[in-house]
Amino acid sequence: MSIELGHFALVLAAALALAQTAVGFLFWRTGGRAASFVRQAAILQFILVAASFIALIQAFVVSDFSLKLAYGYSHTLQPLIYKITSVWGNHEGSMLMWVLILTGFGAAVAWYGKRLPHDLMALVLAVQGALGAAFILFTIFTSNPFLRSNPVPLEGRDLNPILQDIGLAIHPPLLYVGYVGLSICFSFAIAALISGRIDAAWARWVRPWALASWTFLSLGIAMGSYWAYYELGWGGWWFWDPVENASLMPWLAATALLHSALVMEKRNALKVWTIFLAILSFSLSLLGTFLVRSGILTSVHSFAADPTRGMVILSMLAVVIGAAFALYAWRASSLRSGGLFAPVSREGALIVNNLFLATAVVAVLVGTLYPLLLQAINGTLISVGAPFFDLTFGILITPLLFLIPFGPFLAWKRGDLIGVIQRLAGAAGLTVLLVIVFTIIIGGQISLATLGMLIGVWCIIGAIAEPIDRAKFGKIDFAQSWRRLKGLPKITWSTTLAHVGVGISVLGVVSVTAWETERVDAMMMNQSVELAGYTVTMVELDRRQEDNFIADKVTFDVVSPWGWERTTSSEKRIYTASNQPSTEAGILTYGLSQLYVSLGEPDETGARIVRLWHKPYITLIWYGFVLMSAGGFLSLSDRRLRVGVPKSAKNASQKSSNSVPAE
Repeated sequence: MSIELGHFALVLAAALALAQTAVGFLFWRTGGRAASFVRQAAILQFILVAASFIALIQAFVVSDFSLKLAYGYSHTLQPLIYKITSVWGNHEGSMLMWVLILTGFGAAVAWYGKRLPHDLMALVLAVQGALGAAFILFTIFTSNPFLRSNPVPLEGRDLNPILQDIGLAIHPPLLYVGYVGLSICFSFAIAALISGRIDAAWARWVRPWALASWTFLSLGIAMGSYWAYYELGWGGWWFWDPVENASLMPWLAATALLHSALVMEKRNALKVWTIFLAILSFSLSLLGTFLVRSGILTSVHSFAADPTRGMVILSMLAVVIGAAFALYAWRASSLRSGGLFAPVSREGALIVNNLFLATAVVAVLVGTLYPLLLQAINGTLISVGAPFFDLTFGILITPLLFLIPFGPFLAWKRGDLIGVIQRLAGAAGLTVLLVIVFTIIIGGQISLATLGMLIGVWCIIGAIAEPIDRAKFGKIDFAQSWRRLKGLPKITWSTTLAHVGVGISVLGVVSVTAWETERVDAMMMNQSVELAGYTVTMVELDRRQEDNFIADKVTFDVVSPWGWERTTSSEKRIYTASNQPSTEAGILTYGLSQLYVSLGEPDETGARIVRLWHKPYITLIWYGFVLMSAGGFLSLSDRRLRVGVPKSAKNASQKSSNSVPAE
């Protein structure tokens, strides 16, 4: 019965989304009544979709195999956590999660955006309702998660073994919040183009949503990278897979949007460009949806889907993106350019930032889509892999990373480049000194890796130098400087954290790329091998059986170069329901570095193939993203960053009992 109720709630949500769209677009000029209706409709729509999603979870938890989706992706022997995560470990369930998050963001705008002007509120939620209606109807008619089986199977077919991991509980929800959150920026952009309300206040309303989306997208990408690293047993953290690229592109565009919206908010400039980025960011999210669900890719990230679904998604993609850019082309010429500024200024630095990020998006987009388009046109199969992406992306990002510390030191409107260079001289000297010392320690060889380390350290020290400079350490009394440091606004600290995180991730990428070592051996019991000073000995082979899999578990004793003795194990599992294998790697962390052990199949002599990697400072990659995300959350916690029009001091002091707040 709960299945039918969930299905009915989804149908009601679709009808409500259509009504929300119609009222918002037809009556946005009428004032508060239309705004009030679309607000209530957005909140009720989210409640209905949430009820539908809960009904789906309940069916998986109780192993109701009368539901086709539960039969295809669940099993009675699965642990409870994996029964729940199986809900979105497939196309239909993940689409419902997508819709849940989409309607959740619409409800959040309705709830927290009470100070938005009535006309803008109505238009934003009308666009959000249109997106909700499109995806809900797509889910109902092509990807219905509530279809029944007849006769009812006695047992399910189980979930893909590599998805039976805690990473599936964390990675997709985080990524979807980032993807779908950009729909709010898209809706604000379309509303602004229709109403003509494009000013600094608009940027202030958009920036919290862009920041929240970027923050969750950062965490989602980092979690996905780490999950693939430890779960797939391949030892890599990034493969330039088309679906990985599909998450990277909106992240780059959202990064550019954040910086562009800041210029628009502070200087009322870059209006046309900011609107374009808001549309582009969500368009790239929709492109990622198409790549994952169209069936044109064979990837560990993609869902099996029939061509019909792919064509429907492609049609939705063409309509949404085409209509948005058509409106943009029609209205952009009528927009005023905004405030003027000198090339050497904070605005100028942020424009350079945007140019590099936008070019990086284009490079990744071309490398991702070109092989697919070529195959579709003439059937030619080509591969655009890591060499292309590493070269083009590295060339574009390196100068951007070098310029990062300069931006916060430059003044708005007109900056003093010579003065900034002088203020950063100490940071530059310390950076060079640290890199020289590090180069001597590793053997005195200068290479591209040295340049990469220099850039990473420069980002970190340059970011830290900005709050230290603002606190005037060394120029005034220490106690006074300390008080100034503690009194700096949260936006300063969030910027510092984000830029330090970038530098830390760069150090991790450079280190593991340049100095990673690998060894593959056929090992017998009690045999030892050495790698990067570590001695690894196979000491035990055990077969164990869990509720839903059988595993060959091999235990290794590891002696580090410092004499520390530790134990790790790697497994080859066979899941009983599906008879599918998976590999569980053994990972030992030493400071910021890791020793990675992956177990292979036995050879003809009975020896086990073992792959060993030493990955120096690889954890810095993920620590850096965590710091970037922490900077995003810190900025979101700033009371000055709120959705709505800030109240003036005069209005705040003249509150009266008969005042009516703007909604």
